[in-house]
Amino acid sequence: MRSALYVPGNAPDKLAKALDRGADELIVDLEDSVPPGGKDDARRTVAEWLGSFAPCAAPRLWVRINPSEEGLADIAAVAATAVVGFCAAKTESVGRLVQLDGALRRAEQEVGLRQGAFGLVPLLESAAAVHAAPLLARGPRVVRLQLGEADLCADTGIEPGPDERELLYARSRVVLASAAAGIGPPMAPVSTDFRDLDRLRTSTRALKRLGFRGRACIHPAQLDVVHEVFTPSEGEVERARDLIGRYERARAAGEGVCLDDAGRLVDEAVVRSARRVLTQTGVPLVSPS
Repeated sequence: MRSALYVPGNAPDKLAKALDRGADELIVDLEDSVPPGGKDDARRTVAEWLGSFAPCAAPRLWVRINPSEEGLADIAAVAATAVVGFCAAKTESVGRLVQLDGALRRAEQEVGLRQGAFGLVPLLESAAAVHAAPLLARGPRVVRLQLGEADLCADTGIEPGPDERELLYARSRVVLASAAAGIGPPMAPVSTDFRDLDRLRTSTRALKRLGFRGRACIHPAQLDVVHEVFTPSEGEVERARDLIGRYERARAAGEGVCLDDAGRLVDEAVVRSARRVLTQTGVPLVSPS
């Protein structure tokens, strides 16, 4: 998934337009965008919206739930067949994930889904959460991790500069924890400046180089840039297919490595990266003839 667009759960007008914004995923927010006194109303609004349409292939729908007991109330109120899972705000422990797993089991039974149908995305928003990333990545139902950098900066005192190098450790830790656990690559954190699209493009490219494969967005204006960065170009696709074809022909001839068109060595590690490019686009992993 290249993009995930946050939509406030207490804004019926924005929810009504959300499916047509062009995001690959939507994250309906019951946490920060909803004031403490408006949680119940937001749950009713989201539940009514989810009940107004059939499950759809795209965009995939997630719900960001609150920490503590509020999150359990969120699940009970809005669990629906149209939802693929829940983003758990301010997760710091596997114990929290185990608690949510129990709530999701009950919710799946209520709505008639198979056990394990709902996924979980822990949001890592504190020093404790980043420190626990390797454990959280292996928690029940976890399909990917996501950083919440505004809260992380508030918790740690980090003040990102223009190139955001101050966040490199936290970002890399989340990428490595995800890969080590065998879950999907993390969704890159939001950029709160939705007007400066050039800066968004630069930072998104940097996050892609770090290993993120998609980015959360707070405004529809950010989607085109994020899609541009995370959609392989025709040239990248053709190069990936060429590398895979060369390698497969070399293997068929009894060789373990081959050369690309520039004379550089191609081995299994290089081909794994090429396969990832094709997986991002849905292009079949078939060698050119």
